[in-house]
Amino acid sequence: MSVCCDTCVNNVYDEDYDEYECMVNLDEDEMYRFLSSEQKECPYYRNDDEYAVVRHQM
Repeated sequence: MSVCCDTCVNNVYDEDYDEYECMVNLDEDEMYRFLSSEQKECPYYRNDDEYAVVRHQM
């Protein structure tokens, strides 16, 4: 299952650059592991589904 950055909580619009960017704060080692990984899915993806909590309560 591939994820889309458009639905991720960490994807935030930056008005200065007029583009979206990922707000996950990675140190140098984490960034290296993330970029050199052959993993297709982002391990930092979190769904921006505001109704998930409501569905879970039902």
